[in-house]
Amino acid sequence: MLKSIQEINEKIRRGQAVVITAEEVIQAVAEKGVKKVAREVDVVTTGTFGSMCSSGAYINVGHSKPRIKFGGGVAYLNGVPTYAGFAAVDLFIGSNALPDNDPRNKIHPGEFNYGGGHVIEDMVSGKDIKLVARAYGTDCYPRKKLETYINIKDLNEAVLFNPRNAYQNYNVAVNTSSKTIYTYMGVLRPNMGNVSFSSAGQLSPLLKDPYYQTIGIGTRIFLGGGIGYVAWNGTQHNPNVKRGDNGVPVESAGTLAVIGDLKQMNSRWLRGMSWYGYGCSLAVGIGIPIPILSEEILSHAAVKDEDLYGTIIDYSSNYPNREPGTLGQVSYAQLKSGEIEIQGKKVPTASLSSYSRAIEIAGILKEWIQKGEFELTEAVAPLPGVDSGVSFKPLKERPIGEDYTNDGYF
Repeated sequence: MLKSIQEINEKIRRGQAVVITAEEVIQAVAEKGVKKVAREVDVVTTGTFGSMCSSGAYINVGHSKPRIKFGGGVAYLNGVPTYAGFAAVDLFIGSNALPDNDPRNKIHPGEFNYGGGHVIEDMVSGKDIKLVARAYGTDCYPRKKLETYINIKDLNEAVLFNPRNAYQNYNVAVNTSSKTIYTYMGVLRPNMGNVSFSSAGQLSPLLKDPYYQTIGIGTRIFLGGGIGYVAWNGTQHNPNVKRGDNGVPVESAGTLAVIGDLKQMNSRWLRGMSWYGYGCSLAVGIGIPIPILSEEILSHAAVKDEDLYGTIIDYSSNYPNREPGTLGQVSYAQLKSGEIEIQGKKVPTASLSSYSRAIEIAGILKEWIQKGEFELTEAVAPLPGVDSGVSFKPLKERPIGEDYTNDGYF
């Protein structure tokens, strides 16, 4: 080991740490080689900014007079339903939540869908949010109805908690059918009319630490413009997938569950999103520092877009039906060029994540560390790795003998 996190933190406190971004390290290694750069550089910063559907926030609004218990009742923020089953005045709002009267999959051209992600953006922007709640009333919580405005500055707690963020690679989406389809990867035109992908590539955190050697539970991160932490491995964490010669997965692999104080964050890095024909989400900005503890860690952090690959998936058949088979693999350098070739056809590409914002995040995190405002943390436990036995399993459907389609559930 070249150095320890404790040694790096001491250099940060003295203002002597050498910090470069995951983009800058590629050029540095090309000019000086891995050995020299590993000795010189202390931290490499990463960044990503894109739609992360498995996101949400929990809040505590405080007790009204007389008191009300949301649990067992219903509560809405700006008309968007929340989960109120925790306790008296705790609420959780998910980024995909939609108003009860939303047309959902019957969205028409030009319509804008306001959902949970937009509520979170408005909340972190300091806007007043309308709270409407209905409860059944008890002796200790007698109130049955509450309508008021809340503001983040008045809340006891406002916490961003995202069960699955920062996917370690993701599908490259196409549509081989003869009709347009509407997905969380955007509108996919028929007959492979376009290609959609969502990754910062050579800046993406888990692509630069493919074996989770430095990123683990307790890692301090840039989250939504503030400071957050890796709370656990994310849902659908799937480290046992096909990897390239450089160790980087070429398929959807690891994920992170992250948490942070929403009051520290800002709407530049938390943006509500509306996908035509699909629904709503939240764009989240995440940046993770990679301490250069060894030459191996540095070599992974210096992998460039030309050597990072994604897998092309047909969203008209393979994806919804979980059928095996892909249309091959493609590098992020090719994807970012604006056009790739699939089965002899040239197809235009577009990214759903913002590379320019990812650059900005990595730069902000670099500046925080250089100023001594952000120190690194030791992981308190590792993320499940390739030898952990952890894998993502599909739903095992079991017939229950009843048809729920006509009884009010759907």
